[in-house]
Amino acid sequence: RQAIKRIMRYLRFTPEFGLWFLASSSLSLCGYSDADYAGCCIERKFTSGTCQFIGSSFMSWSSCKQSSVAQSTTEAKYVATAACYS
Repeated sequence: RQAIKRIMRYLRFTPEFGLWFLASSSLSLCGYSDADYAGCCIERKFTSGTCQFIGSSFMSWSSCKQSSVAQSTTEAKYVATAACYS
């Protein structure tokens, strides 16, 4: 929800900017994510990174240390994937 709020605030205060797409183009939303399991040796928390594309255009990215401690690599990657689409 925070990402949507930031996007809406950006759009509201930058009306002179815009994205232009051809009517015939097919747009697809694509997101990628990854995480390093227990990357922080002190707190054992993982860092996740995400990036989003609309079509072939790069739109946004994020990287942060998560607030929870994952119990496995699979759990760390699952949380990173959820962060990619929130």
